Amino acid sequence: MNFPNLIAILCFLAISFNACKAPADQSSSSEAILPEAYEYALVIHGGAGNMNFQNLPEGPQNQYKQALDSALQLGLDVLKEEGTSIDAVEAVIRYLEDNPLFNAGRGAVFTSEGKNELDASIMFGKDLNAGAVAGVTDIRHPISAARAVMEQSEHVMFAGKGASVFAEQAGLEIVDPSWFYTEKRYESYRRAVEKEEHGTVGCVALDREGNLCAGTSTGGMTNKKYGRIGDSPIIGAGTYANNATCGVSATGHGEYFIRWTVAHQISVLMEFKGMDVEAAAREVVEKQLVEVGGDGGVVCLDKYGRPAMVTNTSGMFRAYGNSAGEHLVAIFK
Repeated sequence: MNFPNLIAILCFLAISFNACKAPADQSSSSEAILPEAYEYALVIHGGAGNMNFQNLPEGPQNQYKQALDSALQLGLDVLKEEGTSIDAVEAVIRYLEDNPLFNAGRGAVFTSEGKNELDASIMFGKDLNAGAVAGVTDIRHPISAARAVMEQSEHVMFAGKGASVFAEQAGLEIVDPSWFYTEKRYESYRRAVEKEEHGTVGCVALDREGNLCAGTSTGGMTNKKYGRIGDSPIIGAGTYANNATCGVSATGHGEYFIRWTVAHQISVLMEFKGMDVEAAAREVVEKQLVEVGGDGGVVCLDKYGRPAMVTNTSGMFRAYGNSAGEHLVAIFK
């Protein structure tokens, strides 16, 4: 055998040996870095803003914490009993929409015309299906209307009167607009002063099937102009879910969240830059939004059920729980 042939044979054997052992090495490396997935998990927000112990004393703090805790337990019970992430998100947000503490549903703030105009959206991470309603005035649970748009129509969003007609045809509860009146919100409107807190509510859930769902519902901004729509019903801005990355629900100054597609941007950083959910959320909320003057926060779950609850304000009403028994309710940053 001549020398060049010997070299060729040795190279072939070396390549074959490395190829045979590569899968084992890669497998062990992947197993070492893969986090343990929770069977199910749920995270909630009830709005973010510049909160402190002076404008939110202990009594109101306890009221918010009790409401968040009840909403969290409601969603966890749905997931524990093998309900879907969609069911859990809808149940949690319906509960918050009926609680006048929060700027969604019955606690919605008033527009410059003295009305309540509500927005909501929901998105399913398995197939990226989504539904939303905007500027509605007589649907008791906008989140349920958003789900109906997602599941019972070929469209993504209905607005105004058309949304109400669709919701009624879908069998949802229609109420007189006076249902949304609360004295606290009316006083804010009467003073024509926009509250610092952004009282949107939202929820992200991971179910036992590994499916993520995110939903958001809001009454918007106090004294907002006629027809104004924020980020909450906009898929990719205030709400986003993708089983490959994460689910996100946002709260804050909606115009910034729309222009910087905040919810989708977090998913993009995870997918294309390999960031974990906490790092991605902080990059967008604490860096990108801060640089342009956008305030607010997000709650997220990754595909393993790990949370990120990030705000660039001094507080955000939030709660998190999972199948391992972890349970958190918090307000201040």
